[in-house]
Amino acid sequence: MRRATSAIGAGLAMLLAACTATSGPPASSAPPTSPPPERPMNPTLESVTEAVLADAAKRTGLERSELAVERAEAVTWADGSLGCAEPGMNYTMALVPGYRIRVRAGEQLLDYHASRRGYFVLCPAGRSAEPIGDAAI
Repeated sequence: MRRATSAIGAGLAMLLAACTATSGPPASSAPPTSPPPERPMNPTLESVTEAVLADAAKRTGLERSELAVERAEAVTWADGSLGCAEPGMNYTMALVPGYRIRVRAGEQLLDYHASRRGYFVLCPAGRSAEPIGDAAI
């Protein structure tokens, strides 16, 4: 019993030590990761399109110059899924102003759906829903 109490006490001490503030950067055995890409404070159709093109180039392995924007438009999505609902997920039931950007990458047509805040998703062909109209909000 005494051995179990000592083990619990040692475990609690380690947890408390881990929660205290340290001076300097935390030690980590994981390699440093790159920071997430910066998004503009007020994303525009142009800035979101540029981010989408960078994503399309990374996904397809094509050069940026090999990609073509077939259509980029402001739209209104019917809900928080941005017209790309995943089965089993729940979404905000409110109109969401955003963008739809279609990129030609060789033989592929990539359909990106975005919010006006700059968040975007590549929507697979079978899941893509049409927006309810142009961005009236």
